Amino acid sequence: MKMPSLNMQILLGAIFGVLVGWYFHGLGAEHQMVQSGLYASGLVGTLFIDLLKMILIPLVFCSIAVGIANLRQHSQMHRVWVTTLVFFAITTTIAITLGLVASNYFKPGSGLQIAMFADAIQSFEAQQLPLPEFFAQFLHSLFMNPFTALAKGDVMAVVVFALILGIALVVGGDRYKNLLNILQELLELTMRIVGWVMVLAPFGIAALLIKLVATQDIAMLGTLAKFITVVVGTTLLHGIVILPLLLYLITGKTPLWFWRGAREALITAFATSSSSATLPVTMRCTTQHLHVKPEIAGFVVPIGATVNMDGTALYEAAAALFIANLVGVDLSLTQQMIVFVTAMIAAIGAPGIPSAGMVTMVMVLQSVGLPAEAIAILLPIDRLLDTLRTTVNVQGDMIGSLVVQRLANKTA
Repeated sequence: MKMPSLNMQILLGAIFGVLVGWYFHGLGAEHQMVQSGLYASGLVGTLFIDLLKMILIPLVFCSIAVGIANLRQHSQMHRVWVTTLVFFAITTTIAITLGLVASNYFKPGSGLQIAMFADAIQSFEAQQLPLPEFFAQFLHSLFMNPFTALAKGDVMAVVVFALILGIALVVGGDRYKNLLNILQELLELTMRIVGWVMVLAPFGIAALLIKLVATQDIAMLGTLAKFITVVVGTTLLHGIVILPLLLYLITGKTPLWFWRGAREALITAFATSSSSATLPVTMRCTTQHLHVKPEIAGFVVPIGATVNMDGTALYEAAAALFIANLVGVDLSLTQQMIVFVTAMIAAIGAPGIPSAGMVTMVMVLQSVGLPAEAIAILLPIDRLLDTLRTTVNVQGDMIGSLVVQRLANKTA
């Protein structure tokens, strides 16, 4: 009997995880089988994520250094760099605009009272970080001892050092040819290990989804249903309509073709809620299934995983308006433009700062004078919404690499 493809195994694992998680939720957290099942799911899910993180840093380091060296040899580096940044800026702008327009139209939070969440707000201490300090820490985190960055797994710092090393390899020419060959072989080796890790993907994804679904607070989901619906609806609109439409208009590739090739990465992103942890799978799908040149994928995908966060930007803009409605503050057009800018900055991320996502969300609220403590209201539903926005983040990286390849070749 022929085994189903890895793509199909991952899809079946995801469906199995959701169904078992729903069954466990119905039994209740105190049930002995649920406790044993969640413990086992935690072990398997953590093992899968740890294996992906194990290979993440070598993959990012080698793929960017080799990608830049190969692109510069073909005089494509400037076109690829500019196209990548312009495309990411355009899609992030569209995502934030969607979030703001939908929140203004549907006004989630306007029917609720902040007093309903008084206990959650009182027990949560927001980590305050003014915008100037955020910029200072962000810049500081970009340039650090490369060995420290590699050891800590600081992806942004590794990306920056790999960029510099890749340029140095080009400038050095044949003098560093042996080092470039070693990095190329190391990249091939890491991709082989990714293939081994992917054998465990159906089990790891099933385990992560069992834990996610089984531990959701249904009462809180009901209370915040309108906000969740607005965020999910706009995120799906961006991921199912806007990004595939851009892909089709620029490359001629159909959404169905893309989803078939990207399915492994999208399901992994949904289950792990981490663009960085999913990056090895994203690279594998982009190069092997979507047929993007390794030098382009090796540059665009790691950069995208650290700075291109369409889903996150949309969520943070929508969340700011939700909290404004909740506390009875009517944000002016100028204040909403401030939210727009800070959400875009926050979506880039802040490596080196503990709980970076929460800190950047606080920064967006602070920019228009909203209470930072109100972020506690979002914590119970954040993990669920994070699955979807991470999936769209990863989708944007893969579509970006296809668009960049097409435009770079067209202008070559």
